[in-house]
Amino acid sequence: MRILLVEDDEMIGDAIVEALKDAAYAADWVQDAESATGALLGREHDVILLDLNLPKRDGIEVLKSLRSKGSKAPVIILTARDSVEDRIAGLDAGADDYLVKPFEIGELLARLRAVTRRLGDHGDTKMTSGLLTLDSATHLAVHGDTECRLTSREFSLLSALLMKPGTVLSRVDLERKLYAWQEQVESNAVEVLIHGIRRKLGASVIRNVRGVGWLVDKESSQAL
Repeated sequence: MRILLVEDDEMIGDAIVEALKDAAYAADWVQDAESATGALLGREHDVILLDLNLPKRDGIEVLKSLRSKGSKAPVIILTARDSVEDRIAGLDAGADDYLVKPFEIGELLARLRAVTRRLGDHGDTKMTSGLLTLDSATHLAVHGDTECRLTSREFSLLSALLMKPGTVLSRVDLERKLYAWQEQVESNAVEVLIHGIRRKLGASVIRNVRGVGWLVDKESSQAL
């Protein structure tokens, strides 16, 4: 899952980015409202973490602009503004959640999992399709009678497919979900990850549509 962090504080930004990477998220970080607006135009990000006290332009303005353009990407506000009026203003402007600084990284990750569940219409931490179940809290994957713990990258790839079972994602689609801007991507990185997942869970867990991409079926089937 691709996350955009909009945060001007270097220390806070570094800590959040490292935590997101450790939790298997691809994290992009910008430090002002103008950069945030430019990044959001590409609509590459699944969730936005938005500070309000930004240089030159308030985060609430960024949020209102995002919603006025029709974006439905979940937004979690991260801010030191802790009054009830500020929370109401943020939520009314289109935020999905509001987290007051200082906060525990564990709570931020839990709130990210919550908005992720809403994106994929999942009731708990587990994403399921057919014989496949993936737990976003533990990174445990179960396919039929096989259970294993995936690497961070493997988890990210499989969860991207499980967000929309039956939908084919291309190599470019998956790379955008897996890698942040500054990361170098090997030409066969996606295939290597898929091979690793299939080796652990069975060949039928991910299906290839030749020349198009890969998908997780809504019902179990054999890999092509």
